[in-house]
Amino acid sequence: MFEGFTDFLSGFPLAERTALVLSISLVSAVLLEVVVLRLARRFVRGTDSELDNIVVEELRLPMVVTAALVGVWVLTQPDLGAADVIYQDQLTNFFGRPSASLIVVVWARALNNIVNRIVENVQQSGRFDFAPVFSNVWTLVVLVGAAFFLLTIWNIEITPLLGAAGVAGIAIGFAAKDTVANFFGGLALYFDDTYKIGDYVVLDTGDAGTVVRVGIRSTTLLTRDEVMVTVPNSVLNSARIINESAPQRRKRIRIPLSVGYGTDLDVFEDLVVGVTEDESLVKDSPKPRMRFRQFGDSGLEYELLCWVSSPSREQKARHRLNRTIYRRLLDEGIEMPFPKRDVTLSFADADRSVIADADGLAAAESGGD
Repeated sequence: MFEGFTDFLSGFPLAERTALVLSISLVSAVLLEVVVLRLARRFVRGTDSELDNIVVEELRLPMVVTAALVGVWVLTQPDLGAADVIYQDQLTNFFGRPSASLIVVVWARALNNIVNRIVENVQQSGRFDFAPVFSNVWTLVVLVGAAFFLLTIWNIEITPLLGAAGVAGIAIGFAAKDTVANFFGGLALYFDDTYKIGDYVVLDTGDAGTVVRVGIRSTTLLTRDEVMVTVPNSVLNSARIINESAPQRRKRIRIPLSVGYGTDLDVFEDLVVGVTEDESLVKDSPKPRMRFRQFGDSGLEYELLCWVSSPSREQKARHRLNRTIYRRLLDEGIEMPFPKRDVTLSFADADRSVIADADGLAAAESGGD
């Protein structure tokens, strides 16, 4: 294709060749902007996804710039027959390489923005808040790739740089091993889908709270006391984590109850279930139910099972249910047993005589007064 294009250009004088190449380049840029990209924007507006809008918006600038500057680059290439050999080096240094570098920069910026905006869009839709990890990693990849192309365009030898980068990478790896461990720990948590923003988690250390931020180095929890707890990702990756918000946000709570022997169990069960159904914090489905667990030392051991809409409502619902059930049981005269102990004192004969003498002495002293 380039040979045919070269043969075509060789039939024109230098000035005409230059004007022809630049004209074709500028016309291509205008057609891209006015026709192709306009039709593409109109098409993606009719779709439900926001991702294609992001791609079209970010690719607009690099495509137009590439179309506009490719003619300048062509003019500096001797094998395409569009440049005067006498001024080849000057054309390449002042026009060819800068135009190619600008093309690389705008494409690197566009690729970086596309991925970062897509990650942000996915994050806003409720997925795991891992934008810092993907954004930073992708930005690093784009920067390294753009630097490689720029060095190649300007004929800079990169072999010494690669050796120095390898040594620097080893040194940085030893110096930042904890940070690297936290980073890969965060990646493991993400791909395992352990939790996401808004989930209520309980750690094996006893810490519990709502996940409010997931970063490259650590995860931040907001406890019920409104205290922020920051936990390194490497620790979470090796810890036992209970996600009470997954797979559904609702949570079942268990409230132990005890009732005295001889109680009418049907009345007792209906009363407790009725109180639970009237509580606004308790979900209507699944329905609350009572379970007779065992015969206790002081009474019959029951367990009330009901559901709340989220783990954060458990403690408030438990408090309100306990208060209401207690008042209703008192009103109905239903006994809630508690441990009782009978203490019996037994004395030997010698002990009785000592106690009697002490009592007699106390009586005599009081009579004398």
